[in-house]
Amino acid sequence: MTTAITPLKTSFLPSSTAASKQLTSPSTLRGTRRRCGNGVRIQAKIREIFMPALSSTMTEGKVVSWVKSEGDKLSKGESVVVVESDKADMDVETFYDGYLAAIMVDEGGVAPVGSAIALLAESEDEISLAKSKAIDSGSSSDPVESQSQPQATIPEPEAPKVTLVMDSASVSVVSMHPAATAERVVASPYAKKLAKDLKVELRSVVGSGPMGRIVAKDVESAAVNGAPSPAPVANSNVRVSVDAGIELGSTVPFTTMQAAVSRNMVESLAVPTFRVGYTIITDALDQLYKKIKSKGVTMTALLAKATALALVQHPVVNSSCRDGKSFTYNSSINIAVAVSIDGGLITPVLQDADKVDIYSLSRKWKELVDKARAKQLQPNEYNTGTFTLSNLGMFGVDRFDAILPPGTGAIMGVGASQPTVVASKDKRIGIKNQMQVNVTADHRIIYGSDLAVFLQTLAKIIEDPKDLTF
Repeated sequence: MTTAITPLKTSFLPSSTAASKQLTSPSTLRGTRRRCGNGVRIQAKIREIFMPALSSTMTEGKVVSWVKSEGDKLSKGESVVVVESDKADMDVETFYDGYLAAIMVDEGGVAPVGSAIALLAESEDEISLAKSKAIDSGSSSDPVESQSQPQATIPEPEAPKVTLVMDSASVSVVSMHPAATAERVVASPYAKKLAKDLKVELRSVVGSGPMGRIVAKDVESAAVNGAPSPAPVANSNVRVSVDAGIELGSTVPFTTMQAAVSRNMVESLAVPTFRVGYTIITDALDQLYKKIKSKGVTMTALLAKATALALVQHPVVNSSCRDGKSFTYNSSINIAVAVSIDGGLITPVLQDADKVDIYSLSRKWKELVDKARAKQLQPNEYNTGTFTLSNLGMFGVDRFDAILPPGTGAIMGVGASQPTVVASKDKRIGIKNQMQVNVTADHRIIYGSDLAVFLQTLAKIIEDPKDLTF
Protein backbone atom coordinates (compact mmCIF):
# COMPACT_ATOMS: atom_id res chain seq x y z
CA MET A 1 0.00 0.00 0.00
CA THR A 2 1.22 3.46 -0.82
CA THR A 3 0.31 6.75 0.73
CA ALA A 4 -0.01 10.44 0.00
CA ILE A 5 3.01 12.42 1.19
CA THR A 6 3.45 16.05 2.06
CA PRO A 7 6.23 17.26 -0.26
CA LEU A 8 9.17 17.92 2.04
CA LYS A 9 12.19 17.83 -0.30
CA THR A 10 11.88 14.06 -0.54
CA SER A 11 12.69 11.57 -3.26
CA PHE A 12 9.65 9.56 -2.22
CA LEU A 13 6.24 10.00 -3.70
CA PRO A 14 2.71 8.70 -3.41
CA SER A 15 0.90 7.20 -6.35
CA SER A 16 -1.07 10.45 -6.72
CA THR A 17 -0.11 12.29 -9.90
CA ALA A 18 -0.79 15.70 -8.43
CA ALA A 19 1.43 15.05 -5.47
CA SER A 20 4.12 13.59 -7.71
CA LYS A 21 4.37 16.78 -9.70
CA GLN A 22 5.02 18.71 -6.53
CA LEU A 23 8.01 16.52 -5.77
CA THR A 24 9.93 17.14 -9.00
CA SER A 25 11.42 20.45 -7.94
CA PRO A 26 15.16 20.79 -8.64
CA SER A 27 15.56 21.77 -5.01
CA THR A 28 15.49 18.07 -4.20
CA LEU A 29 18.85 17.57 -5.92
CA ARG A 30 22.18 17.64 -4.17
CA GLY A 31 24.86 18.07 -6.86
CA THR A 32 28.48 16.97 -6.72
CA ARG A 33 30.76 17.93 -9.63
CA ARG A 34 33.27 15.43 -11.06
CA ARG A 35 35.57 15.38 -14.13
CA CYS A 36 35.12 12.81 -16.90
CA GLY A 37 37.89 11.43 -19.09
CA ASN A 38 37.22 13.96 -21.85
CA GLY A 39 37.74 16.80 -19.41
CA VAL A 40 34.10 17.84 -19.40
CA ARG A 41 32.80 18.59 -15.92
CA ILE A 42 29.31 17.23 -15.26
CA GLN A 43 27.16 17.14 -12.16
CA ALA A 44 26.64 13.85 -10.34
CA LYS A 45 23.06 13.65 -9.11
CA ILE A 46 22.97 12.27 -5.59
CA ARG A 47 19.58 12.76 -4.02
CA GLU A 48 18.80 12.69 -0.34
CA ILE A 49 15.86 10.47 0.52
CA PHE A 50 13.93 12.23 3.28
CA MET A 51 11.57 10.98 5.96
CA PRO A 52 8.14 11.80 4.47
CA ALA A 53 5.17 13.29 6.31
CA LEU A 54 2.52 10.58 6.15
CA SER A 55 -0.11 12.53 8.08
CA SER A 56 -0.78 16.07 9.23
CA THR A 57 0.14 15.18 12.83
CA MET A 58 3.32 13.24 12.07
CA THR A 59 6.52 14.82 13.41
CA GLU A 60 8.81 11.82 13.13
CA GLY A 61 8.73 8.38 11.57
CA LYS A 62 10.23 4.97 12.31
CA VAL A 63 11.88 2.90 9.59
CA VAL A 64 10.12 -0.46 9.91
CA SER A 65 12.03 -2.16 7.09
CA TRP A 66 13.97 -1.39 3.93
CA VAL A 67 12.35 -3.12 0.98
CA LYS A 68 15.54 -2.53 -1.04
CA SER A 69 19.19 -3.01 -0.06
CA GLU A 70 22.20 -0.80 -0.65
CA GLY A 71 23.32 -1.09 -4.26
CA ASP A 72 19.89 -2.16 -5.58
CA LYS A 73 18.66 -0.52 -8.76
CA LEU A 74 15.42 1.41 -8.29
CA SER A 75 12.76 2.26 -10.82
CA LYS A 76 10.33 5.13 -10.54
CA GLY A 77 7.27 4.07 -8.53
CA GLU A 78 8.99 1.16 -6.74
CA SER A 79 8.53 0.69 -2.99
CA VAL A 80 11.77 1.39 -1.16
CA VAL A 81 11.02 1.51 2.55
CA VAL A 82 8.21 0.80 5.01
CA VAL A 83 7.71 3.70 7.43
CA GLU A 84 5.69 3.67 10.64
CA SER A 85 3.83 6.92 11.13
CA ASP A 86 1.87 7.81 14.25
CA LYS A 87 -1.04 5.65 13.09
CA ALA A 88 0.00 3.14 10.40
CA ASP A 89 2.78 1.35 8.51
CA MET A 90 3.07 2.49 4.90
CA ASP A 91 5.11 1.56 1.86
CA VAL A 92 6.83 4.58 0.37
CA GLU A 93 7.85 4.77 -3.29
CA THR A 94 10.64 6.55 -5.11
CA PHE A 95 9.98 9.16 -7.77
CA TYR A 96 13.34 8.68 -9.50
CA ASP A 97 15.25 5.91 -11.25
CA GLY A 98 18.65 5.24 -9.73
CA TYR A 99 20.51 3.18 -7.14
CA LEU A 100 19.99 2.98 -3.39
CA ALA A 101 23.53 4.06 -2.57
CA ALA A 102 23.56 4.46 1.21
CA ILE A 103 21.10 3.78 4.02
CA MET A 104 21.55 6.37 6.77
CA VAL A 105 18.81 5.23 9.17
CA ASP A 106 18.70 1.52 9.87
CA GLU A 107 15.58 -0.54 10.45
CA GLY A 108 14.09 0.40 13.81
CA GLY A 109 15.61 3.87 13.66
CA VAL A 110 13.54 7.02 14.17
CA ALA A 111 14.00 10.20 12.14
CA PRO A 112 12.25 13.60 12.17
CA VAL A 113 10.07 14.43 9.19
CA GLY A 114 12.20 16.05 6.49
CA SER A 115 15.54 14.59 7.60
CA ALA A 116 17.65 12.39 5.29
CA ILE A 117 17.35 8.63 5.79
CA ALA A 118 19.21 7.43 2.66
CA LEU A 119 21.01 8.58 -0.48
CA LEU A 120 19.97 7.80 -4.05
CA ALA A 121 22.63 7.78 -6.80
CA GLU A 122 21.74 8.40 -10.42
CA SER A 123 24.26 5.84 -11.76
CA GLU A 124 26.23 2.88 -10.48
CA ASP A 125 29.47 4.86 -10.79
CA GLU A 126 28.23 7.37 -8.21
CA ILE A 127 27.42 4.83 -5.45
CA SER A 128 30.89 5.08 -3.90
CA LEU A 129 30.67 8.88 -3.97
CA ALA A 130 27.30 8.73 -2.22
CA LYS A 131 28.66 6.33 0.41
CA SER A 132 31.49 8.76 1.12
CA LYS A 133 28.98 11.55 1.50
CA ALA A 134 26.94 9.44 3.92
CA ILE A 135 30.06 8.72 6.00
CA ASP A 136 31.00 12.41 6.03
CA SER A 137 27.46 13.32 7.11
CA GLY A 138 27.56 10.74 9.88
CA SER A 139 30.87 11.95 11.27
CA SER A 140 29.93 15.62 11.20
CA SER A 141 27.40 17.51 13.30
CA ASP A 142 24.85 17.04 10.53
CA PRO A 143 21.36 16.30 11.88
CA VAL A 144 21.57 12.96 10.03
CA GLU A 145 23.75 11.74 12.89
CA SER A 146 20.81 11.93 15.25
CA GLN A 147 18.91 9.38 13.14
CA SER A 148 21.16 6.53 14.23
CA GLN A 149 21.54 7.29 17.90
CA PRO A 150 20.97 4.27 20.17
CA GLN A 151 17.84 5.71 21.75
CA ALA A 152 16.12 5.71 18.36
CA THR A 153 16.76 2.01 17.82
CA ILE A 154 15.74 0.49 21.13
CA PRO A 155 14.54 -3.04 20.34
CA GLU A 156 11.27 -4.21 21.74
CA PRO A 157 11.99 -6.27 24.86
CA GLU A 158 11.45 -10.00 24.53
CA ALA A 159 8.82 -11.51 26.77
CA PRO A 160 10.83 -12.49 29.85
CA LYS A 161 10.52 -15.80 31.63
CA VAL A 162 9.75 -15.11 35.28
CA THR A 163 10.40 -17.87 37.81
CA LEU A 164 9.33 -17.65 41.43
CA VAL A 165 11.10 -20.23 43.62
CA MET A 166 9.14 -21.32 46.69
CA ASP A 167 10.47 -24.84 47.37
CA SER A 168 7.94 -27.43 46.20
CA ALA A 169 6.21 -28.88 43.16
CA SER A 170 5.52 -26.85 40.04
CA VAL A 171 1.95 -25.61 39.53
CA SER A 172 0.17 -23.33 37.07
CA VAL A 173 -1.30 -19.99 38.12
CA VAL A 174 -4.82 -19.22 37.00
CA SER A 175 -6.06 -15.65 36.86
CA MET A 176 -9.43 -15.38 38.56
CA HIS A 177 -11.85 -12.44 38.54
CA PRO A 178 -12.58 -11.34 42.13
CA ALA A 179 -16.33 -11.56 41.46
CA ALA A 180 -16.08 -15.15 40.23
CA THR A 181 -17.39 -17.92 42.46
CA ALA A 182 -17.94 -21.64 42.16
CA GLU A 183 -21.41 -20.90 40.79
CA ARG A 184 -20.60 -17.80 38.74
CA VAL A 185 -18.21 -17.35 35.81
CA VAL A 186 -17.23 -13.78 34.92
CA ALA A 187 -17.15 -13.40 31.13
CA SER A 188 -18.12 -10.81 28.54
CA PRO A 189 -21.58 -11.20 26.95
CA TYR A 190 -20.02 -12.01 23.59
CA ALA A 191 -17.71 -14.60 25.16
CA LYS A 192 -20.72 -16.31 26.75
CA LYS A 193 -22.56 -16.39 23.43
CA LEU A 194 -19.47 -17.64 21.62
CA ALA A 195 -18.96 -20.37 24.23
CA LYS A 196 -22.53 -21.51 23.69
CA ASP A 197 -22.12 -21.56 19.89
CA LEU A 198 -18.77 -23.36 20.05
CA LYS A 199 -19.88 -25.68 22.88
CA VAL A 200 -17.06 -24.60 25.18
CA GLU A 201 -17.43 -25.01 28.95
CA LEU A 202 -16.68 -21.56 30.37
CA ARG A 203 -15.66 -22.97 33.78
CA SER A 204 -12.68 -24.62 32.11
CA VAL A 205 -11.50 -21.45 30.32
CA VAL A 206 -8.76 -19.23 31.76
CA GLY A 207 -9.58 -15.53 31.31
CA SER A 208 -7.05 -13.07 29.91
CA GLY A 209 -9.24 -9.97 30.21
CA PRO A 210 -9.19 -7.35 32.96
CA MET A 211 -8.80 -9.04 36.36
CA GLY A 212 -9.10 -12.48 34.76
CA ARG A 213 -12.38 -11.83 32.94
CA ILE A 214 -13.04 -14.29 30.11
CA VAL A 215 -13.17 -12.59 26.72
CA ALA A 216 -13.95 -13.84 23.20
CA LYS A 217 -10.36 -14.73 22.26
CA ASP A 218 -10.10 -17.00 25.33
CA VAL A 219 -13.14 -18.96 24.17
CA GLU A 220 -11.84 -19.18 20.59
CA SER A 221 -8.47 -20.42 21.85
CA ALA A 222 -10.14 -23.01 24.05
CA ALA A 223 -12.27 -24.21 21.13
CA VAL A 224 -9.19 -24.70 18.95
CA ASN A 225 -6.67 -26.01 21.49
CA GLY A 226 -8.88 -27.41 24.18
CA ALA A 227 -9.48 -25.55 27.42
CA PRO A 228 -6.73 -25.98 30.00
CA SER A 229 -7.71 -27.49 33.30
CA PRO A 230 -6.90 -24.94 35.96
CA ALA A 231 -4.87 -26.41 38.80
CA PRO A 232 -5.34 -25.02 42.27
CA VAL A 233 -2.53 -23.00 43.82
CA ALA A 234 -1.09 -24.81 46.80
CA ASN A 235 -1.14 -23.05 50.14
CA SER A 236 2.31 -24.33 51.08
CA ASN A 237 5.70 -23.64 49.50
CA VAL A 238 5.62 -24.14 45.72
CA ARG A 239 7.72 -23.44 42.64
CA VAL A 240 5.78 -21.30 40.13
CA SER A 241 6.83 -20.75 36.51
CA VAL A 242 5.03 -17.89 34.73
CA ASP A 243 5.48 -16.61 31.21
CA ALA A 244 5.12 -12.83 31.36
CA GLY A 245 5.04 -10.25 28.56
CA ILE A 246 5.85 -7.43 30.96
CA GLU A 247 9.02 -6.99 32.94
CA LEU A 248 7.93 -5.49 36.22
CA GLY A 249 9.95 -2.46 37.28
CA SER A 250 11.08 -1.69 33.73
CA THR A 251 10.63 1.66 31.96
CA VAL A 252 9.42 1.36 28.38
CA PRO A 253 9.48 4.21 25.83
CA PHE A 254 6.28 5.13 23.99
CA THR A 255 5.71 3.56 20.62
CA THR A 256 5.13 5.99 17.75
CA MET A 257 1.39 5.49 18.10
CA GLN A 258 1.40 5.90 21.87
CA ALA A 259 3.37 9.13 21.50
CA ALA A 260 0.77 10.43 19.04
CA VAL A 261 -2.09 9.50 21.39
CA SER A 262 -0.25 11.24 24.24
CA ARG A 263 0.16 14.45 22.22
CA ASN A 264 -3.51 14.44 21.25
CA MET A 265 -4.68 13.87 24.81
CA VAL A 266 -2.54 16.74 26.11
CA GLU A 267 -3.81 18.98 23.30
CA SER A 268 -7.41 18.15 24.19
CA LEU A 269 -6.89 19.63 27.68
CA ALA A 270 -6.86 23.10 26.10
CA VAL A 271 -10.49 22.69 24.98
CA PRO A 272 -13.28 23.58 27.45
CA THR A 273 -15.57 20.55 27.48
CA PHE A 274 -18.74 19.45 29.26
CA ARG A 275 -20.64 16.16 29.44
CA VAL A 276 -24.25 15.11 29.10
CA GLY A 277 -25.62 11.60 29.72
CA TYR A 278 -28.79 9.95 28.42
CA THR A 279 -30.51 6.57 28.90
CA ILE A 280 -31.90 4.86 25.79
CA ILE A 281 -34.16 1.78 25.60
CA THR A 282 -32.62 -0.70 23.13
CA ASP A 283 -35.23 -3.48 22.89
CA ALA A 284 -36.21 -2.59 19.31
CA LEU A 285 -32.59 -2.14 18.24
CA ASP A 286 -31.64 -5.50 19.77
CA GLN A 287 -34.47 -7.21 17.87
CA LEU A 288 -33.44 -5.57 14.62
CA TYR A 289 -29.85 -6.64 15.17
CA LYS A 290 -30.86 -10.27 15.73
CA LYS A 291 -32.92 -10.16 12.54
CA ILE A 292 -30.18 -8.79 10.23
CA LYS A 293 -27.01 -9.99 11.97
CA SER A 294 -26.85 -13.03 9.67
CA LYS A 295 -26.51 -10.65 6.73
CA GLY A 296 -23.23 -9.31 8.10
CA VAL A 297 -24.60 -6.28 9.92
CA THR A 298 -22.67 -5.26 13.04
CA MET A 299 -23.90 -3.40 16.11
CA THR A 300 -21.15 -0.83 15.55
CA ALA A 301 -22.56 -0.05 12.10
CA LEU A 302 -26.09 0.26 13.53
CA LEU A 303 -24.93 2.71 16.23
CA ALA A 304 -22.89 4.70 13.69
CA LYS A 305 -25.86 4.86 11.32
CA ALA A 306 -28.25 5.96 14.09
CA THR A 307 -25.79 8.62 15.23
CA ALA A 308 -25.30 9.91 11.69
CA LEU A 309 -29.04 10.21 11.09
CA ALA A 310 -29.40 12.18 14.33
CA LEU A 311 -26.53 14.48 13.33
CA VAL A 312 -28.34 15.30 10.07
CA GLN A 313 -30.98 17.03 12.19
CA HIS A 314 -28.42 18.70 14.51
CA PRO A 315 -25.49 19.93 12.39
CA VAL A 316 -23.98 22.00 15.21
CA VAL A 317 -23.09 18.77 17.05
CA ASN A 318 -21.19 17.71 13.90
CA SER A 319 -19.28 21.00 13.73
CA SER A 320 -15.67 21.67 14.72
CA CYS A 321 -13.50 24.53 15.99
CA ARG A 322 -9.76 24.59 15.30
CA ASP A 323 -8.58 28.17 15.79
CA GLY A 324 -10.72 29.29 18.74
CA LYS A 325 -12.11 32.15 16.65
CA SER A 326 -14.54 30.41 14.29
CA PHE A 327 -16.13 27.04 13.72
CA THR A 328 -17.10 24.95 10.70
CA TYR A 329 -20.37 23.24 9.92
CA ASN A 330 -18.89 20.11 8.35
CA SER A 331 -20.42 19.22 5.00
CA SER A 332 -20.02 15.46 5.56
CA ILE A 333 -20.99 13.27 8.48
CA ASN A 334 -17.99 11.01 9.05
CA ILE A 335 -18.31 8.78 12.11
CA ALA A 336 -14.96 7.85 13.66
CA VAL A 337 -15.06 4.78 15.92
CA ALA A 338 -12.34 4.14 18.50
CA VAL A 339 -10.61 0.77 18.09
CA SER A 340 -8.01 -0.65 20.45
CA ILE A 341 -5.13 -2.26 18.60
CA ASP A 342 -1.79 -3.67 19.64
CA GLY A 343 0.30 -0.77 20.92
CA GLY A 344 -2.33 1.96 20.90
CA LEU A 345 -5.67 3.34 19.79
CA ILE A 346 -6.94 4.39 16.37
CA THR A 347 -10.24 5.75 15.04
CA PRO A 348 -11.20 4.32 11.63
CA VAL A 349 -13.76 6.54 9.91
CA LEU A 350 -17.08 5.55 8.33
CA GLN A 351 -17.41 8.34 5.80
CA ASP A 352 -20.83 9.72 4.82
CA ALA A 353 -22.44 7.32 7.30
CA ASP A 354 -25.82 9.04 6.90
CA LYS A 355 -25.90 8.25 3.17
CA VAL A 356 -24.53 4.70 3.07
CA ASP A 357 -26.93 1.75 3.58
CA ILE A 358 -26.44 -0.38 6.68
CA TYR A 359 -25.17 -3.42 4.76
CA SER A 360 -22.48 -1.50 2.90
CA LEU A 361 -21.61 0.33 6.12
CA SER A 362 -21.07 -2.98 7.93
CA ARG A 363 -18.86 -4.35 5.14
CA LYS A 364 -16.84 -1.13 5.17
CA TRP A 365 -16.44 -1.32 8.95
CA LYS A 366 -15.07 -4.87 8.80
CA GLU A 367 -12.62 -3.79 6.10
CA LEU A 368 -11.46 -0.80 8.18
CA VAL A 369 -10.97 -2.89 11.32
CA ASP A 370 -8.92 -5.47 9.41
CA LYS A 371 -6.73 -2.71 7.95
CA ALA A 372 -6.38 -1.01 11.33
CA ARG A 373 -5.15 -4.21 13.02
CA ALA A 374 -2.71 -4.73 10.15
CA LYS A 375 -1.62 -1.06 10.51
CA GLN A 376 -2.50 -0.45 6.87
CA LEU A 377 -5.04 2.39 7.14
CA GLN A 378 -4.58 5.35 4.81
CA PRO A 379 -4.55 8.79 6.52
CA ASN A 380 -7.97 9.70 5.10
CA GLU A 381 -9.34 6.54 6.72
CA TYR A 382 -8.51 7.63 10.26
CA ASN A 383 -8.15 11.44 10.38
CA THR A 384 -11.33 12.67 8.65
CA GLY A 385 -13.85 12.01 11.43
CA THR A 386 -16.35 14.74 12.34
CA PHE A 387 -17.94 12.91 15.29
CA THR A 388 -16.47 10.05 17.34
CA LEU A 389 -17.98 6.95 18.96
CA SER A 390 -16.26 4.99 21.72
CA ASN A 391 -18.02 1.78 22.73
CA LEU A 392 -17.01 -0.15 25.85
CA GLY A 393 -20.35 -1.89 26.15
CA MET A 394 -18.93 -5.22 24.96
CA PHE A 395 -16.76 -5.24 28.11
CA GLY A 396 -19.77 -4.82 30.38
CA VAL A 397 -19.00 -1.16 31.13
CA ASP A 398 -22.30 0.59 31.84
CA ARG A 399 -21.10 4.21 31.46
CA PHE A 400 -17.96 6.28 31.00
CA ASP A 401 -16.77 9.69 29.85
CA ALA A 402 -14.59 9.84 26.72
CA ILE A 403 -11.90 12.45 26.01
CA LEU A 404 -12.63 14.78 23.11
CA PRO A 405 -10.26 14.24 20.14
CA PRO A 406 -8.61 17.48 18.94
CA GLY A 407 -10.31 19.11 15.97
CA THR A 408 -13.75 17.62 16.56
CA GLY A 409 -16.85 18.92 18.32
CA ALA A 410 -18.08 15.87 20.22
CA ILE A 411 -17.44 12.26 21.18
CA MET A 412 -20.00 9.80 22.54
CA GLY A 413 -19.19 7.01 24.99
CA VAL A 414 -21.54 4.01 24.66
CA GLY A 415 -22.16 1.66 27.56
CA ALA A 416 -23.60 -1.85 27.70
CA SER A 417 -27.26 -2.56 27.10
CA GLN A 418 -28.60 -4.18 30.27
CA PRO A 419 -31.99 -5.47 31.46
CA THR A 420 -33.43 -2.92 33.86
CA VAL A 421 -36.62 -2.74 35.89
CA VAL A 422 -38.49 0.37 34.73
CA ALA A 423 -41.86 2.00 35.28
CA SER A 424 -43.87 2.89 32.18
CA LYS A 425 -45.91 6.06 31.73
CA ASP A 426 -49.05 4.18 32.79
CA LYS A 427 -47.27 3.24 36.05
CA ARG A 428 -46.74 -0.40 35.10
CA ILE A 429 -43.52 -2.14 36.12
CA GLY A 430 -41.58 -4.02 33.48
CA ILE A 431 -38.10 -4.98 32.30
CA LYS A 432 -36.45 -3.09 29.45
CA ASN A 433 -32.96 -3.24 27.98
CA GLN A 434 -31.34 0.14 28.60
CA MET A 435 -28.12 1.67 27.35
CA GLN A 436 -26.35 4.69 28.82
CA VAL A 437 -24.60 7.10 26.45
CA ASN A 438 -22.43 10.03 27.58
CA VAL A 439 -21.41 12.81 25.19
CA THR A 440 -18.34 15.01 25.74
CA ALA A 441 -18.51 18.21 23.69
CA ASP A 442 -16.57 21.39 22.92
CA HIS A 443 -18.43 24.04 24.93
CA ARG A 444 -17.11 26.84 22.70
CA ILE A 445 -19.46 25.77 19.90
CA ILE A 446 -21.92 23.26 21.39
CA TYR A 447 -24.18 24.05 24.35
CA GLY A 448 -26.16 21.93 26.77
CA SER A 449 -29.45 22.39 24.95
CA ASP A 450 -27.80 21.34 21.66
CA LEU A 451 -26.72 18.02 23.15
CA ALA A 452 -30.04 17.51 24.92
CA VAL A 453 -32.12 17.73 21.74
CA PHE A 454 -29.53 15.69 19.79
CA LEU A 455 -29.75 12.89 22.35
CA GLN A 456 -33.55 13.02 22.28
CA THR A 457 -33.42 12.55 18.50
CA LEU A 458 -30.88 9.71 18.81
CA ALA A 459 -33.07 7.96 21.38
CA LYS A 460 -36.12 8.16 19.06
CA ILE A 461 -34.13 6.65 16.18
CA ILE A 462 -32.77 3.78 18.32
CA GLU A 463 -36.10 3.07 20.02
CA ASP A 464 -37.85 2.98 16.63
CA PRO A 465 -35.03 1.87 14.27
CA LYS A 466 -37.01 1.31 11.08
CA ASP A 467 -35.05 4.04 9.27
CA LEU A 468 -31.70 2.32 9.90
CA THR A 469 -32.26 -0.30 7.20
CA PHE A 470 -33.31 2.11 4.44
